Amino acid sequence: MKDFTVTVEQRPDLTRVTVAGELDMSTVPAVEEATVVVPLGGKALHVDLVGVSFMDSSGLNLLLRLRRRMREEAGHLVLSGLGEQPAGLLRLTETYDLLTADGVGTAPRAELQAASRV
Repeated sequence: MKDFTVTVEQRPDLTRVTVAGELDMSTVPAVEEATVVVPLGGKALHVDLVGVSFMDSSGLNLLLRLRRRMREEAGHLVLSGLGEQPAGLLRLTETYDLLTADGVGTAPRAELQAASRV
């Protein structure tokens, strides 16, 4: 894992997970481990991917599992910072609309920062 980081910030109303580096089969377990211990019930989960230069099907699968978990726990998922390659993967697999609809969407970095100050 070269230059890969995942950080978790918990606030009363949201949890933010910031990922930087390549999100692939070797790094997904670190993100999964960081999110599995986070109590999310009814809160927003903001996943900031602005530092993700590459995402493979393992990363896509992780996002889909997080979306399902959030729906089961009455929360919502917000993706931000989708770069060209990760966004292209979502479009290619026809999951872009799924991950950006129904209260699950992309938010600009400034919007995420404002939401976290609430």
